[in-house]
Amino acid sequence: MNKLFRSRTDKKLTGLCGGIANYLGVDSTVVRLIAVVCALFSFGAFTAIYIIASFLVPKEPLNAYDYPNSYHSY
Repeated sequence: MNKLFRSRTDKKLTGLCGGIANYLGVDSTVVRLIAVVCALFSFGAFTAIYIIASFLVPKEPLNAYDYPNSYHSY
């Protein structure tokens, strides 16, 4: 199952758009363009949602050991 994380590598501000793009399987530029258009036409509501989501969505784990309840076979 694919989980939503903020990207550590594909980021401009917080990595949220890069993480959403990775989750959806699309190019991050498309997600960023949609985010800019939404920010321009939402009178600040989208910007507030973006900031809140940046705090709520966790960063991408550095390795497999950061996943909770993960099974490791040795």
